[in-house]
Amino acid sequence: MIATPRIAFLASPSEEAQDACRELAALHGDHPPDRADVLVPLGGDGFMLQTLHRHGGLGKPVYGMKLGTVGFLMNHFRIEGLCERIHAAEPAVLRPLEMVVETESGVSMGSLAYNEVSLLRQTRQAAHLAIELNGQSRLEELICDGVLVATPAGSTAYNFSASGPILPLGANVMALTPIAAFRPRRWRGAVLKADTEVRFRVLDPYKRPVSATADSHEVRDVVEVTIRESQDRTVTLLFDPEHNLEERMLAEQFISG
Repeated sequence: MIATPRIAFLASPSEEAQDACRELAALHGDHPPDRADVLVPLGGDGFMLQTLHRHGGLGKPVYGMKLGTVGFLMNHFRIEGLCERIHAAEPAVLRPLEMVVETESGVSMGSLAYNEVSLLRQTRQAAHLAIELNGQSRLEELICDGVLVATPAGSTAYNFSASGPILPLGANVMALTPIAAFRPRRWRGAVLKADTEVRFRVLDPYKRPVSATADSHEVRDVVEVTIRESQDRTVTLLFDPEHNLEERMLAEQFISG
């Protein structure tokens, strides 16, 4: 007989997710996240990211079920057989990015990103950015709508929509991808080693203001943004064996239309 893990059920605000949460809690019990063996968020990818930001520091494995619009990081929703699915699930260990920004007012602040850090123009005028890698200048001026740095897990999201590469899990790389680059017009970005420190400098922050966003945490009017892979934070997502994250990432590259 499979032992019942202590589960913390977390639900997005949608009525469907709230109803499922109550039904599952009645079947399996419900524990606070800090006392649970596994976290089970119910919703879409956005809610999964909220869960990781809120509870990722606990070090608990996370088995999400899709009850939202986008569910790339989630398993299919079923009420039945949850404990068996959790025990059979395959782990995917994710390491987030650390973003440190400095604003026009001199304020410095940091945030984590499990998907990507993106810099975007705040006005009708294109952003002008300089890019340094490990302290060495690599691009003196990128004129663009924006630019992003994506983790392998996040490479199928905004990064892929911006024509960036899909990165295999465990490859120890990250994607640097421009968004609507005007000059250099043919620059398509780069694949970087995971331990690369990426620094963006905003070249004309007063005339051409830029915001920086780590997943959903936005900071406006930035003058410098430094991004590096976290060395002390990991999260473990659990996936059904027949539809694990590596398989999803591979299948995404062969979808037509």
